[in-house]
Amino acid sequence: MIPIHDENPSYSTPIVVYALIAINVVVFIHQITLGAGLDGFMQLYAVIPQQLSASFTVVPLNQPVPELLTLITSQFLHGGLMHIAGNMLFLWTFGDNIEYDLGHFKFLFFYLACGVLAGLTHWFFAMQSGVPTVGASGAIAGVMGAYIIKYPQAKIVTLLPLFIIFTTVRIPAIYFLGFWFVQQAFSSVASLGTPTATGVAYWAHSGGFVFGAILGVMLGLLSDRR
Repeated sequence: MIPIHDENPSYSTPIVVYALIAINVVVFIHQITLGAGLDGFMQLYAVIPQQLSASFTVVPLNQPVPELLTLITSQFLHGGLMHIAGNMLFLWTFGDNIEYDLGHFKFLFFYLACGVLAGLTHWFFAMQSGVPTVGASGAIAGVMGAYIIKYPQAKIVTLLPLFIIFTTVRIPAIYFLGFWFVQQAFSSVASLGTPTATGVAYWAHSGGFVFGAILGVMLGLLSDRR
């Protein structure tokens, strides 16, 4: 299922959402141009749980980019075209409303904080993993967690493939996002003991969603700005 857009359009331009999408696209284009240097770039700016664990001790890493900073830089890296396309679609679909409700600056803080908390959730369950973790998924999961709290009954226009044809259905957000979260939660539990076997940081998705719902309420998401 692919969400197209919601039925609660914002009444102001979501400049932060647009800026985040633009930055992610520019960084991804830069990644494409790196060629053989891409691995080194990922090692430098992605979250690597093993190195993050070491940074919390007295072990000097002598890294040009502090490991804690990678909790933010990794949010703007992606592993492929489908990875970034899916993430940006979900950010565009759900982000505008939350930006309107929180305001531009508060939304930016909220987005980055959700990404950091999602990254730390993944780290907690994979502390000794040496696999680089990248993507805006954790931050966007936070946006989705906030959305389900604020707009549970909003209809999500969803593109649904049926064999060789496509149709659209309108699904309430509480079911669309609820199903997504349950799927991520089950996958998170299933990944215990083999947290990097699938190449997907499910715990980052689950953690981002939960923290997004909590942080959104703490930042005044439920106050009526409309």
